[in-house]
Amino acid sequence: MTNPHLPPVVYLPTGRHAGTDTTDATVELRRTEDGRLALLAFSAIDRLVEGCGEHQPWMMVRTEHLQELHQARPYDVILLDGVIPGELRHTSAQWA
Repeated sequence: MTNPHLPPVVYLPTGRHAGTDTTDATVELRRTEDGRLALLAFSAIDRLVEGCGEHQPWMMVRTEHLQELHQARPYDVILLDGVIPGELRHTSAQWA
């Protein structure tokens, strides 16, 4: 399931986790307009912030490990460097 056009590492939006410890992080999957379940992946941190907002928790994953992620949390498509609409982004108030 690994796409040969992905960089060696990707940055994935997650739910809230404690500090830099991502062992308890849950990768966020999103529905596309056509109903598919998508894994959002970003090629750089600045692209993640641009696409998800500055309050988005994230984790770095080696692309070679995406197959394991897919087995644990199946998704239909990987969207690289996408944009989450403003009204669906995390806010600072969620983490207060």
